Amino acid sequence: MENKNIQKISQEKFFTLSEFRHRVGIPLIMAKKLVMWGEVEAVRAIDGTWLIAETEVVKVAELIKNPWKKMYFFFRALGPGVITGASDDDPSGIGTYSSVGAQFGLGLLWMAAWILPMMMAIQEACARIGIVTNRGLAGVLQKHYRRKVMVGIVSILILANVINIGADLGAMAKSLQMLMHVNFYLAAIAFAAVIIFLEVFVGYHTYVKILKWLAISVLAYVVTGIIIKPDWHAVLVATIIPKMNFSREYLFAIVAVFGTSITPYLFFWQTSEEVEENKKDKKIFRSLHQKDDRTMVNRIAKMRTDVGTGMILANVVFFFIVVTTAQVLFKNGIFNVDSPEQAALALRPLAGDYAYLMFAFGIIGTGLLAVPILAGSGAYALSETMKWQEGLEEKFSRAKGFYLVIIVSILVGLALNFFHINPIAALYYSAFLNGVISLPLLVAIMIVSDDKKIMGRESNPMWVRIFGWFAVVFIAGVLTLSGILYFT
Repeated sequence: MENKNIQKISQEKFFTLSEFRHRVGIPLIMAKKLVMWGEVEAVRAIDGTWLIAETEVVKVAELIKNPWKKMYFFFRALGPGVITGASDDDPSGIGTYSSVGAQFGLGLLWMAAWILPMMMAIQEACARIGIVTNRGLAGVLQKHYRRKVMVGIVSILILANVINIGADLGAMAKSLQMLMHVNFYLAAIAFAAVIIFLEVFVGYHTYVKILKWLAISVLAYVVTGIIIKPDWHAVLVATIIPKMNFSREYLFAIVAVFGTSITPYLFFWQTSEEVEENKKDKKIFRSLHQKDDRTMVNRIAKMRTDVGTGMILANVVFFFIVVTTAQVLFKNGIFNVDSPEQAALALRPLAGDYAYLMFAFGIIGTGLLAVPILAGSGAYALSETMKWQEGLEEKFSRAKGFYLVIIVSILVGLALNFFHINPIAALYYSAFLNGVISLPLLVAIMIVSDDKKIMGRESNPMWVRIFGWFAVVFIAGVLTLSGILYFT
């Protein structure tokens, strides 16, 4: 009987992980995760590669015929890239996109299409730096730039992050007030305390598995944008053809949208999280030293799927927030979004009186996701600059400096809310500040990720070079025009 089983196994056809994913039509990252979760049975070959039997391939192909099941597995499989993309639509992003949609209608919708390849190029460049060097962005830059330059860059980053944290906490507290009678300050304090506790004592990678699903709430804007039946021809024209306006307000809005879409804290976060992914996969970590090109290529391919999905998700939400607010607010003479309540009006066509609930859920969910990233990115950057022990998987006792930066950043951001600053206005201005400080960081990122001495064979592909440097030229040009108009 045993001999018959052995004969049956030897006769069965097996596929590598790459062959398996091509046969069932799924990304490499999803194929690997299905094996890790036990959804697919696989055996290890002598050379360490995974082999999957043909019967398992047929089973999975049948399983993912259900599009909802396939979408569930795909989203569950994604990691740092999709978390980065989801956090890009944080309260700052939602507030900024709502503001420009209300103020300019479809006038800035072209940025959704034009900025997407720039977003993907920059985040891939950052991810490549983390994967190849196995160091965070600040650690890499410190090896090639003077310490004073790095301290200046990191200081500006933390300043912008703190302002963003304060604005996010304020928007979250205001949103909670829409759902229940609660004191604004107590709500902000409660959110700050919960985030500090979870990030420091539970670990971001544990609770983010749940929180990333909250980011789906912003897809309510996508559904709303379809239900309100806008003039799709006008939307298409506004998307493809930039409608430039050289007023101060318009250029300010361009910088704010750029700053909340291609935002500095995500540069540091993406790079550091790819390093964390390397640590979790010992095979990849070994390949960094053994020059295992096949493993590195697979790792880059996995990263590209992850990053691309995250950036597309962020941009689709950006697109529909502008379409929705332009249709609901701008067309009805509401040109200024001064509160979460006004921004929530954009969801009324879908949810009616429950619009506030959906908006509040989106703000709170993305805020809980984004605030730890804001605080964590600054902590990674400063810890690498100061050569402190760092990492969200480290215990507090082993990385006190790292966690103290997180705690202080959140507490200082919280304190800003006691100065009676309008949270939506603060979100808009913090987005502009992010746009300003992104310029020197973008230049440094493109130089490092193009340097073959640092990156070897994994320096930027041509499309990343083109769109990465185009992002530099674009924001430099807009900031120059803004400066000329401001001083004339």
